[in-house]
Amino acid sequence: MSSSTSKLDLAARAAWMYYVAGNTQNEIAERLGISRQMAQRMVAYAADANLVKVQITHPVSSCLELAQGLQERYGLDVCRVVPGAGGAGNPNESQEVQQMLAVAGAELMEQYLGSEAPLVVNVGSGRTLKAAIERLSELERPQHQIVSMIGAFASDGSANRYDVALQAAEKLGARFYLLPAPRVAESESDRQQWCNHRAYKIVTGLAERADVTFLGIGTIALQGAMHEDGFIDDGEVAELQRQGAVGEMICHAFDIDGVMLPSSLSARVTTPPLTQRPQRPVIAFCGGSKKAEAVRAALRGGWLTGLVTDEVCARHALQD
Repeated sequence: MSSSTSKLDLAARAAWMYYVAGNTQNEIAERLGISRQMAQRMVAYAADANLVKVQITHPVSSCLELAQGLQERYGLDVCRVVPGAGGAGNPNESQEVQQMLAVAGAELMEQYLGSEAPLVVNVGSGRTLKAAIERLSELERPQHQIVSMIGAFASDGSANRYDVALQAAEKLGARFYLLPAPRVAESESDRQQWCNHRAYKIVTGLAERADVTFLGIGTIALQGAMHEDGFIDDGEVAELQRQGAVGEMICHAFDIDGVMLPSSLSARVTTPPLTQRPQRPVIAFCGGSKKAEAVRAALRGGWLTGLVTDEVCARHALQD
């Protein structure tokens, strides 16, 4: 790598951390192992070199290489990798990675959503997906149809704050379809009643015809999204972990190899099933050291055609 390319990489990395993750110059210096003065110069150099506009226009070379590696290893059609935020040693890692993923994710989503042709768009849930949708430009696409892939409420009637399909529809001025069922039913028989409803079948039938799907990847853990939001309790987390669950997508739990696990939870989940080796785009947004195992497992299972992640997860997924 030439010295000029290396300097651009360093400047781009510093710009990501400063403009997107919101790091101070002292924090940038510490995490990149350079002086504060050098960090200041790199941020200024990024602006002078026209790397900084609305987005960072010069991607870090290592991120490009990791994205290419993931595409080749897992047969992805599209992949974006953003710089890492220092791993588990950084107490603000999750927030900083989420901000960077939101920028990259919104840019990728707009490539699909900007289509003039009518689209059916499936939208899952998750904090990172929510952050990406918040970054979307206002696009007037009333011809699109936005479908929520997860149940509209919890068993106690409370709404899921990370069900972001409605927010996406509002950004596009598009028609919105919610899944008229609790995310997790009280029993298997209760699930059957919800899923046999005419309105439920209309929405899931539309979801099956989706032109593109955007979703998040969660962990099966105490304080993981499903547990924190009250959809599963401590005992259910423990049960799934005993079965080897490491992650979930739209409430479907999977093991380290990406195999979907039958369980008392899966018998009550109302979200439509995912399809292995999908023929149409299914793109996940997820990053951070706590999600690395789940991201790799989802890739191993062949559930995705696209991924927006960070360096930590990318490197972990390429260790196989």
